[in-house]
Amino acid sequence: MTKLKNTFKTDILFKLLFVKYPSLLRRLIAQLMGISLESIKQFEIRNPEMPPEIMGNKFCRLDIHMMVDGEQVNLEVQVENEGDYPERALFHWARAYSNALPAGGKYSELPRTIVISILDFILFEDCTEFHSEFQSLEVKRHKPLTDKKSLHFFELPKLPESIDKSELLLLWLALFKADTEEELNQIEALEVPELSEAISAYRSVTASSEFREIERLCAKARHDEAQALYNAGRKAKTDVARSALQMKMPIDVIIGLTGLTCAEIEKLSDAD
Repeated sequence: MTKLKNTFKTDILFKLLFVKYPSLLRRLIAQLMGISLESIKQFEIRNPEMPPEIMGNKFCRLDIHMMVDGEQVNLEVQVENEGDYPERALFHWARAYSNALPAGGKYSELPRTIVISILDFILFEDCTEFHSEFQSLEVKRHKPLTDKKSLHFFELPKLPESIDKSELLLLWLALFKADTEEELNQIEALEVPELSEAISAYRSVTASSEFREIERLCAKARHDEAQALYNAGRKAKTDVARSALQMKMPIDVIIGLTGLTCAEIEKLSDAD
């Protein structure tokens, strides 16, 4: 198996690919929302930019925010379960929903807001269905309070092993699940035009100088962040060692406290 260096789940690739090929994003969204492609009359990506500050930031959200026929739609891919994901999704829904109210506007004018999460982990252990949708419902009568809130979760590990070429939603999700070149080739061999187009676009983007430069900047940012954390940690250890030396603590105790070597601690003692 040939492991893919970057997959459809890679955050920066995900954003760059679908912003660069909005027609593919439009088709993906139609499948995820369960609507026909022909029914979409208005489609606009609201955040096509990729600001420099996201480079190397493992806590950033590279979501895609769209307006689809007057409805706000946020699409995000999450690879690891860092905990509290339902609360996180609800928070981002609330922020998008509340920010859509213009100054002096009426609450009734707020758009329906939909958050779609493609997850590479199992979020709901108590069910086998790969797709879950949550809305605001009365707990006994199950009557909707409003249709303006919708949270969709697509759990990739729950996809079936075998997928028919007519099942477009499952095929799109299989693209996101694919981790090897062989898996992409299997999907491509089905000769489904929009999936073949998506794979071709993926290969074009990953081979582009633009993507390679973004990869380089991200790697540099991560290295710089790691170096800064290392230096900060080393300074903290040095400060502890100096304080311990002033208190006349034994060298072996200071080594245990700080992890510094005997030579490093003696050097600090000589400097003082």
